[in-house]
Amino acid sequence: MRLADKVALVTGSGSGIGRAIAERFAREGARVIVNDLHRDRAEETVQRIAAAGGEALAIQADVTQSGAVKAMVEQGIAAFGQIDILVNNAGASQGDDILTFDEATWDWNLAVGLKGAYLCSRAVLPRMIERRSGAIVNISSVNGIAGLGEEAYSAAKAGMNVLTKNMAVKYGRFGIRVNAICPGTIRTPIWGPRLEKDPLIFEKLAKWYPLGRVGEPEDIANAALFLASDEASWITGTILIVDGGLLAGSYRMTLELEGKSEE
Repeated sequence: MRLADKVALVTGSGSGIGRAIAERFAREGARVIVNDLHRDRAEETVQRIAAAGGEALAIQADVTQSGAVKAMVEQGIAAFGQIDILVNNAGASQGDDILTFDEATWDWNLAVGLKGAYLCSRAVLPRMIERRSGAIVNISSVNGIAGLGEEAYSAAKAGMNVLTKNMAVKYGRFGIRVNAICPGTIRTPIWGPRLEKDPLIFEKLAKWYPLGRVGEPEDIANAALFLASDEASWITGTILIVDGGLLAGSYRMTLELEGKSEE
């Protein structure tokens, strides 16, 4: 098992990408601290892990609050003795036009998407430094690299990418690796409201992906597993784009310019 004897804290793992990561890690032998803002969701993930033969602990906490993060880390260490892996996955998006959303919306996006990663990293790093070992995986977004709308969310993710590189450089001497994953469109519950308005939204978006489909949570979980495992022991400060080729470009534009159809 690739994560045998490891303990992983995965924030925002009550659903979607976070849940897929928590379950994948557990299947590879990790004991998982399942964090979510909603206790029932965290407990459901724990139940799923237990049903598959894994071991996990549910902790409800708001990662934007330093006291709650400190208590979460202390509770996790008390239960499992250590934290070897941190996955900063908690995140969400509100607002899509700086001319229409208010200052509170901007602050909320930065708090959830960036401050939470800072607080959680700050809480686990001292123990990782003490043990001279650790892996942090930040779940960012292609929005942090390219102009794809959702300005406040995108700014938070761009900040996460730079935070990743700075932590990698500063704490590498302690044997701590820090990397980020930038997913493209992933089929998760967060798309629920948009899916209700347009049941074909994923099919429409898939046309812009060279691989012809949107991503699944497991696509990101597999990447996170690799970065958290010893297989990535000489990889740090990397921003891994997992987007089905979205940012590489779109051949559809070329075809349309040439008046050709996609085959």
